[in-house]
Amino acid sequence: MQRVLVLNGPNLGRLGSREPDVYGSTSYTGLVGRCTELGAELGFDVEVRETNDEGEMIRWLHEAADGKLPVVINPGAFTHYSYGMRDAAAQRTAPLIEVHISNPHAREEFRHTSVISAVASGTIAGFGIGSYELALRALAADY
Repeated sequence: MQRVLVLNGPNLGRLGSREPDVYGSTSYTGLVGRCTELGAELGFDVEVRETNDEGEMIRWLHEAADGKLPVVINPGAFTHYSYGMRDAAAQRTAPLIEVHISNPHAREEFRHTSVISAVASGTIAGFGIGSYELALRALAADY
């Protein structure tokens, strides 16, 4: 069974209570459940992680590169400025799909730039929690 990392950046552990008009009402626990259940259906062993620590996220990206693990990543606010994370993502050795729950281009101007997109296999945004589901299905098409 192919192992897949679903990595989440700052504040995503607060899903369900954080700005539900933007991020929906699904809790972080609900997100984890949906990702692991769909992953199993697709033949993946999905591990979902969340951190507010940029260094930890970079270490996880190194782990994925070293293990040739596919990644679904929602970098959260790191999307817009973390060149260290961008450089770690550029070392990928398997598909890496950037996801966003909301559509960053329909929001504040500072959210319009992603330093991750240029090194990702693809980006999926604006479909709520469904963005993760679409990313897992895209990975399934590659394996």
